[in-house]
Amino acid sequence: MRRMLTVLRFNLRELARSRWVAAYAAFFAAVGWALLSFGESSDQAAASLLNLVVLVVPLASLATSVLQFYNSREYVELLLVQPISRRTAFAGQYLALSISLAGAFALGLLAPFLWCGGKGEALTLLLLLVAGLLLTLIFVALGFLVSVRTDNRLKALGGALALWLFFAVLYDGLLLIVIMAFPTQQLPALLLGLSVLNPLDLARLLVLLRLDIAALLGFTGALFKEFLGSARGLAAALAVLSAWATALILLGARAYTRRDF
Repeated sequence: MRRMLTVLRFNLRELARSRWVAAYAAFFAAVGWALLSFGESSDQAAASLLNLVVLVVPLASLATSVLQFYNSREYVELLLVQPISRRTAFAGQYLALSISLAGAFALGLLAPFLWCGGKGEALTLLLLLVAGLLLTLIFVALGFLVSVRTDNRLKALGGALALWLFFAVLYDGLLLIVIMAFPTQQLPALLLGLSVLNPLDLARLLVLLRLDIAALLGFTGALFKEFLGSARGLAAALAVLSAWATALILLGARAYTRRDF
């Protein structure tokens, strides 16, 4: 544990000096301030921010984790010469990057709401924050998992971008094909099952079920609300997102320990 904390502190100090992390926080702060200043309500600002969070957080987490992995190759090789296990090295690197990105996101998200007085919807803001933090954990782990599979930086970055494109764009197209291909009677159960395979959709549902904006819920969101209800739907989406994060962290740690550095 002490060695892992040492690795974590060192990586956190390095990431704290990164301009990218500061720009990441500033981006969400600027967008949040603009939406709260020119929007009609904090709910509308949260709904607009949600679409941005679902797209930007996974992309930033994937790209940063891939680049960080390859930029720290020499450091990792030197680290593994010491009496430090690979699992400890992975835990320190993963936690440092996740904490940095999650902290920047949380700071950028909360600052404009507190500054502009948008505190009336505390639960909505909390769910938006939780959705972003869980997406950070999931896609940082996915970025590490992609990176340890290849020695080619461009190939890893291309694979990460392809995964983001699949979850953000192509998956919804596949759902439309399923809707057209299967009988109406089988659709509800099938789509409820397929919805758990996309963490971006689950993160979106986590917030939209609280906002109760029917036009933005979509077909799978309406099914969550109809069959599970708002409270149970929120709990189900949160549980599945947590399972996604846990599974990818374990897979990333397993791949990292087996990689030949």
